[in-house]
Amino acid sequence: MAPIPHRDPYVDAVLPAGVTRVGDAVEPSPWFDLEHLADHGGDVDVVHLHVGYGRLDAAAMEAWSEALQRQGVPLVVTVHQLHVPGAGSPGPDDASLAAVLSTAEVVLTLTPGAADDIAERYGRTAIVVAHPSVAVADPELGSERGLVGLRVGAPSSVVPEPGALVRAALSGAVSGGGRLRVLVEEAELPALDGEIVDLADAGRLELVTFPAATWTAQLQQLHVAVLPERCGTHSRNVEVCRDVGTRVVAPSCGWFSDQWSEVVPYSHDEQGGVDLVSLTAAIGAALTRPMPRPADRVWRDGQRDAVRQVHADVYAQVAGDRSWS
Repeated sequence: MAPIPHRDPYVDAVLPAGVTRVGDAVEPSPWFDLEHLADHGGDVDVVHLHVGYGRLDAAAMEAWSEALQRQGVPLVVTVHQLHVPGAGSPGPDDASLAAVLSTAEVVLTLTPGAADDIAERYGRTAIVVAHPSVAVADPELGSERGLVGLRVGAPSSVVPEPGALVRAALSGAVSGGGRLRVLVEEAELPALDGEIVDLADAGRLELVTFPAATWTAQLQQLHVAVLPERCGTHSRNVEVCRDVGTRVVAPSCGWFSDQWSEVVPYSHDEQGGVDLVSLTAAIGAALTRPMPRPADRVWRDGQRDAVRQVHADVYAQVAGDRSWS
């Protein structure tokens, strides 16, 4: 089986036992190269494309999916991202997604809402599979009631000004009786907005820098994590928060609330952007609710096993139906 991308926490989590990945862990995937596909298409039973990892050119994806068909290589597609944030519909990603969905043997996605959207927009029935666990709570690490965390600096199209997002989050944290911690990955610190530094120097918020490898631990220490996510089908950060027991404030667009009942939404749409007043209110509301417990590991392990079994069944089905050229 050839997964695209070759390695990723989600791809690793859903890989069934006994399935061998074919190819190299380089980006862009060599399987997108038509010459490589022509030379090595016979080496794989299935190509599994995870849509939502980078931009895809519609014309190139149409040529690529047709090349797979000519060689009789079955294509499985998991839809992680449906909309181009901040753009109207249809957009360039809609066309590229339509190109691959038109030839996919099986389509998967991660929430019922996303499956409904795929059926409406593309005429394809998608199998809904849960996002499996990708983190484990550290039993030695505590969390602080009332502590709100917001990461800034990471790529996001949610608001034009990080300072506006921070001010809204700060207002929500204080009105809810809590405090705000702004999280900045060490590599992104030089580009930090000066207004945020000034607020930290004035003692109005806590500014914490962290190594990328400690992101899960940073989330576990919070009562509420504010996730300024892109509008899409799912969020890996929501799943990490579920695993470690941190309540989530996330956009109303997409289907984040489909993932987990502990998500408190704030108003955001792809055309109008974030309603900062709504964000402030959502944080205040989230702080009135108790901190959730970390996910039950027996349940999460069983869920992951079930998701892997779905993938194993899909691969076996499409490989068995393969039309060898």
